[in-house]
Amino acid sequence: MPIDVVTFGCRLNAYESEVIRQQAGAAGLDNAVVVNTCAVTAEAVRQARQSIRRVRRERPTARIVVTGCAAQTEPELFASMAEVDRVVGNAEKLDARLWQANAKIAVGDIMATTEIRPHAIETIEGRARAFVQVQNGCDHRCTFCIIPYGRGNSRSLPPAEVVAQVRRLTANGYREVVLTGVDITSYRSGDARLGALVKRILREVTELARLRLSSIDSVEADSDLFDAFANESRLMPHLHLSLQAGDDLILKRMKRRHSRADAIAFCDQVRRLRPDVAFGADIIAGFPTESEEAFARSLDLVDECGLTQLHVFPFSARPGTPAARMPQVARALVKARARRLREKGEAALARYLAREVGARRRVLTESRALGRTEQFLAVRLNSAVEPGALLDLTIADHDGRQLLAA
Repeated sequence: MPIDVVTFGCRLNAYESEVIRQQAGAAGLDNAVVVNTCAVTAEAVRQARQSIRRVRRERPTARIVVTGCAAQTEPELFASMAEVDRVVGNAEKLDARLWQANAKIAVGDIMATTEIRPHAIETIEGRARAFVQVQNGCDHRCTFCIIPYGRGNSRSLPPAEVVAQVRRLTANGYREVVLTGVDITSYRSGDARLGALVKRILREVTELARLRLSSIDSVEADSDLFDAFANESRLMPHLHLSLQAGDDLILKRMKRRHSRADAIAFCDQVRRLRPDVAFGADIIAGFPTESEEAFARSLDLVDECGLTQLHVFPFSARPGTPAARMPQVARALVKARARRLREKGEAALARYLAREVGARRRVLTESRALGRTEQFLAVRLNSAVEPGALLDLTIADHDGRQLLAA
């Protein structure tokens, strides 16, 4: 039987799931389900555990292997589950030799990992756009975040390896590639930073139609990246920002490296360079010590930065992080603030969608019924189209969440 991989969390995990299929298959693993977990919130860990139990009910004879960030940070938690046969760490999951071993727990010291091993991925299963890992890990220690302990310190793939991977995927029919990692704006390879990498990809892979960036930390954006946004039409006019809060005191307690004014100035600068850009952002509701006034500044940031696609996270205390030891906001209030932020984001998105009606947009089809504009806006198609096609469509209407093609 084939190896099934259940993927939680980020685009980097989606990319790594393809490596897992490749490596585990080469190692001869059979009749197995690999659960590639996320640790960003307690809810993500809960969902992974729930999925493991469901897999065992549906596949009683299958070998269940748990890996990913939650397995790296809490290996004993998963090893104690009766349904789990094996727990594999984030570095080990990409090593074919480790898939041949039988130890119940194979989780090493992720902080000792200092490089990225390139992998020749041919496809991304079930995806119309391809993901390419350019970086992994994080050198920063935001007080709410457990991910550095699941991913290790920052390390980057050499530009030539990235270009080769993009070229391979493009040759296999992908029209759009997304550069992904844990903190891609920390990309460093010799003198090359992220902006230089973007320019090199677009210069050397001329057949690539669309290049997109995953979430970035705006404070690390370099001059080449700004220049690429201004002058490279194949670099998509959409940025998802790791903002987290709109209040300076809360940002300081989060140990973020930008201020509210920095976030606003960044969005203004990119919008001047690329007027058609759309911004999304991660924002945490109910961070410890957050007052109503501080929360109001996060609400206001949606308008100040012109955000239209929000990822709202109710604060989730992760054991071992400094924020877990800070005075907590009442859970009911955290949930209420998250709801208010989502409502704010939904209203901003609806206004943006309304302005798109009548426009002609280039759309990449993700499924037979859905596509995405260059600004990553969802478009419901009026007829079935094969995934991966690029279409020029007129926008006829919207439903508050998606655009509707004529």
